Amino acid sequence: MYVDADSCPVKEEIVEMAKSRSIEVIFIASYAHMKRHEDGTNWKYVDSSKEAVDMFIMNAVKANDVVVTQDIGLAATLLPKRVYVLTPRGIILEEKDIGTALDMRYLSAKARRRGIYGKGPKPFEEKDRQKFKKSFGIVLSKVAGE
Repeated sequence: MYVDADSCPVKEEIVEMAKSRSIEVIFIASYAHMKRHEDGTNWKYVDSSKEAVDMFIMNAVKANDVVVTQDIGLAATLLPKRVYVLTPRGIILEEKDIGTALDMRYLSAKARRRGIYGKGPKPFEEKDRQKFKKSFGIVLSKVAGE
């Protein structure tokens, strides 16, 4: 299991739930976010370039791995590899829906280039954390064949 960890708000939940199922978790972050981890978690650090974390994950995953990321572009490259992808807000991404998500990302980027800015992402709340835990449990059950 891999976590795009630079800005992931559910690291503790991931560690707790994966540990209860004896699943190894690898947190991937850029050197710019490097810090000491004395809690026994497995961290890999990569170059601080824009896509370095994504490239590491894309090259490391195999079918039936789980990836937690909020990067829609990364998700789009992982889904055809039969990788389970979910966001920190608990949205399980599927290949049938990724085209729409990519279209929305494109339209948002196009609007920003024209000077139209939205309010940004809504604040991460406890309900998001609970939704993540529920969705993560579903994905872990699928991986285990339950």
